[in-house]
Amino acid sequence: MIKSNILLIEPGYRNKYPPLGLMKLASYHRDRGDSVKFYKDFGKPASILLQAWDRVYVTTLFSFEWKRIARAIDFAIQVAGNQPERVFVGGIAASLMHDEFVRETRWTGVRFIAGLLDGPPASALRLSSEDGYLGADDLVGESIETRVPDYTILEHTDYIYPVHDAYFGYASRGCIRKCHFCGVPKLEGAQREMPPLSNLVSGIAENHGVKKDLILMDNNVTASARYKEVIAEIRDLGFKPGATLERDGKQTKRRVDFNQGVDARILAKSPMYLKEMSTICISPLRIAFDHIGVRKVYETSVRMAADNGITSLSNYMLYNFKDTPVDLYTRMKLNIALNEEIGVRIWSFPMRYQPVTLKDRSHVGEHWNRYYLRTFQIMLQATHGVVSGSAAFFNRAYGEDKDAFMRLLSYPHGFIFHRTYYENDRDYGVGPSSSIRDEYETLRRKMTKGQEAELLEHLATPIGGEKTRREYYNRIANTRGVDALVREVISFHTLDTKTKVDKVPDSKILPIFSSLNTDPILPNEEEIVEDSGLYDQEGDAGECQEPEGIASVAKSA
Repeated sequence: MIKSNILLIEPGYRNKYPPLGLMKLASYHRDRGDSVKFYKDFGKPASILLQAWDRVYVTTLFSFEWKRIARAIDFAIQVAGNQPERVFVGGIAASLMHDEFVRETRWTGVRFIAGLLDGPPASALRLSSEDGYLGADDLVGESIETRVPDYTILEHTDYIYPVHDAYFGYASRGCIRKCHFCGVPKLEGAQREMPPLSNLVSGIAENHGVKKDLILMDNNVTASARYKEVIAEIRDLGFKPGATLERDGKQTKRRVDFNQGVDARILAKSPMYLKEMSTICISPLRIAFDHIGVRKVYETSVRMAADNGITSLSNYMLYNFKDTPVDLYTRMKLNIALNEEIGVRIWSFPMRYQPVTLKDRSHVGEHWNRYYLRTFQIMLQATHGVVSGSAAFFNRAYGEDKDAFMRLLSYPHGFIFHRTYYENDRDYGVGPSSSIRDEYETLRRKMTKGQEAELLEHLATPIGGEKTRREYYNRIANTRGVDALVREVISFHTLDTKTKVDKVPDSKILPIFSSLNTDPILPNEEEIVEDSGLYDQEGDAGECQEPEGIASVAKSA
């Protein structure tokens, strides 16, 4: 058999989990005797450019990472000797936006693969006789989808995936739901069972060593016809409550994570589901809370989890879809109340909805606007996307009630970034600080509903980064045709959000907000959700700082 050179490329975005699809392709090609190299696209190393590659695979993740994905595909064509037919592109974005990729004329000839590689390799990769020794004859072999992933490729990059010491796999694929905001129905189809987890775990352990955790990426494991069998299998694999594994001479807790979340609508139907879940070292239990309509079953599920001794919980909280900002606030506030009432710790991860075929993060939901979205993003950046903590902390960060939350959403961003400075000048003894905020509040109270609406329209108008917004607000503040009170108020929105405030030294704007938080512990990095562009901005590429006043909670944890 002729040995081929295979290059696997992951675009240069930050992601939490290793590229499982590429790891399975590496396993397939190594078993064929091929030489395999993995490259995370953070530059163009000469060693890759100088080598000849018989085939290049590119994986894709979020659709809004289009620019980074495009750069990776362009690079793949280059290293393939400008022979695009040697380049194969698959994964989530390539599946959900298949036609969009195919229409890109500069990629003519590239093989774009939609869906899972769940058939015989030759048919799954759409190979023809022209592909010869590169697998065109593999018409009956094991599917790439069910192969044991090859962990050795992760040694080819300096990039450290936050979660790597784990068995990665699926007990089931697909989902019984067809939620309009979700790409799973198109990507994976109807729910179906996968081979026993014991096959996966034993294969990984034998070839790549015993792993600490078990990360299952099922979209709806509670809907599995084998649910109780899956849980029993997990227990038999050693993942019972309190399970540990020796790492660096110490006993480290093991954990099971159904990282795509579980369905509250199913959990609430029977005590069986959470009773079973309590027999494994689940941490955290992730429950989806996508809209206010599932509040009742969500709350029931959380209480049932607590009754079964599961107190480490997490949830995905979709916003910017059909919800209103008040709906989002109500859901976040409910978790704070449940934390205090029943003694659980719920980490909420608000996830900004973007259509699965959109090339950037520009979508604005019908009840939101660009300014609201940017303000809420600033709030989330302070704790790396996590909503948690005591009621005092939550009320300070997001408002003590829904009206306060709505006021904060339309606040000048300078006030949000440097909140303690503008609200506590007596503690600093410098600058105008709170007097500026008080002046702003006085003006806002004078505004009529019509003036408020006009102000908000102007705030939400500019598309771009901070510099673009500030220039626009300056222009409006000096435009005579605009209402005088609106002009006066919008001038406060030109305040800088950078580290310096009115030339006051950094040491004088140190945050004191963290003192209000009686629970400053953030979840481990392994438990934080997959990054979905929290720090990506429209326009100015450099606008990725964290706000003063609440950032210290994240940094001190």
